[in-house]
Amino acid sequence: MLRFLNSRFEELLGAFLLALMACIAFINVIVRYCTNLSFSSSEELTVNFFVWIVLLGTARAFREGSNFTMSIVYNFTHGTARKAIYFFGVFCSIAFFVMLIYLGSIEVIDEFQLNVSSESLDIPVWLYTMATPLFSALIILRILQRVREDMTSGNF
Repeated sequence: MLRFLNSRFEELLGAFLLALMACIAFINVIVRYCTNLSFSSSEELTVNFFVWIVLLGTARAFREGSNFTMSIVYNFTHGTARKAIYFFGVFCSIAFFVMLIYLGSIEVIDEFQLNVSSESLDIPVWLYTMATPLFSALIILRILQRVREDMTSGNF
C-alpha cells in the first residue's frame, strides 16, 4: 500500500488513456477520410476516457498540492486562522468527493440492475461510470496524503 501511495499511478494511467484516445481518434479520421465510413464507437470511447482522465488529473493535482483553490483569504492570514481555513478547505473537498462516491455508486448500481448498455459498442455502461466512485476514492486518498505531508512539513 505504501508503494501505491508514492507511485505515479494517475500519470501512467492518464498517459495511457490519452494515447489510446489519440490513436482511436486518428484511426477514425483516416477511415472516415478514405472510405466515407465512421466508427461510431470512437466518440463513445473518447468521451468516457476523457472523464477518466479528468478524474485522474484531479487526483494528481491534489497529490502534488497544485489543485485550484480560492487562496486570497488564506494568503492574508497566519497562525490558527490559516490552519482553520486550510482544514475547512480539506473538509469541503473530502465532503464533495464523498458525495460523488455515494451518487456515483448509486448510478453504477442502477445501471447494473437495469442492464444498461452503450449504444455503439453494447458494453455495459456501468463499466464506464464505475470510474467516478473509484477515482473519487483515489482523490480522497490523495487529499489525505497531501494533508499528512503538509502537517509533517508544517506547510499550512
